[in-house]
Amino acid sequence: MNLYFEQLKSMVVFAQVVEQGNLTAAAKHIGLSRAVVSYHIKKLESELGVKLLNRTTRSISLTEAGSDYYQSCRIIAERAITANQQIENLKNEPEGLLKITCPVNVGLQMVVPALNGFRNLYPKIDLDVMLSDEVVNIMQEGIDLAIRGAPLPDSGLQATKLSTLATCLCGAPDYFKKRGRPTDATDLEQHDWVVYKMTSGAVELTKGANSYSVAVKGGISTNNAAARTAFLEGGHGIGRIPVYDAWPKIQAGTLESVLDDYQLKDIDIYGVFPPGSAASKKLRLVLDYLKEYFIKIDRQAQNVRPSKKR
Repeated sequence: MNLYFEQLKSMVVFAQVVEQGNLTAAAKHIGLSRAVVSYHIKKLESELGVKLLNRTTRSISLTEAGSDYYQSCRIIAERAITANQQIENLKNEPEGLLKITCPVNVGLQMVVPALNGFRNLYPKIDLDVMLSDEVVNIMQEGIDLAIRGAPLPDSGLQATKLSTLATCLCGAPDYFKKRGRPTDATDLEQHDWVVYKMTSGAVELTKGANSYSVAVKGGISTNNAAARTAFLEGGHGIGRIPVYDAWPKIQAGTLESVLDDYQLKDIDIYGVFPPGSAASKKLRLVLDYLKEYFIKIDRQAQNVRPSKKR
């Protein structure tokens, strides 16, 4: 079978339909009408003589032949992207658009301040920054980089570790005046917690050879990290928060850290991006900049803590 330009286009369209999950989303993503996208799929199936997709009014699924064919189409699309990125990398000054998503609190506290400095260095790189505590589908949304607390297993995405952020236990001075300060891990079970629903329902601590697991419970729970910190400052309980978030409040006197002689789990921060994007100069630049910025902020935060040992 001879391959021609129009069929290459149809193969890229087919790959997008699979990755976006339906024809409408694919059409929006690549800037075509839904009718044109449907035309490409039907044309491919006619030319190949096999059915690639099982379609209903609400969903699509790959046939066995479609699954095999998609892998080849995906590679073609990725190589085209890589070719464009290689040309982009030859330019003396990087330019173009970077779409970035990250959780709200880490975005406001760390990512946005970092990107302020990054944009000053690279003014021709435009930034589209989406702050959301929901896990955004970066393939469907056309996102170049997602900042996350963990890479997604078996997602087909690539990831690089940006930082390891220390955490601490905090509460407001007024809360400790009413309830007392915990002096060891076993005291924590008697305290109220501001529960952060995006993590497990227990806090793990270690001291020397001893390990402790404390179930967290309290009258306030939230899925937003900034709200969690605000409730802590309001005196509603104890919470485990990143040191970078805690140290300005500790300096201001609105929070106090407790049990600093215990070790808590750190938070690993990852940059997650679509497969094949690692060749992008823009992406490499922002990843390197974020790594350096996070290291600087974490070091500053560590200086605030009186007895925390890393």
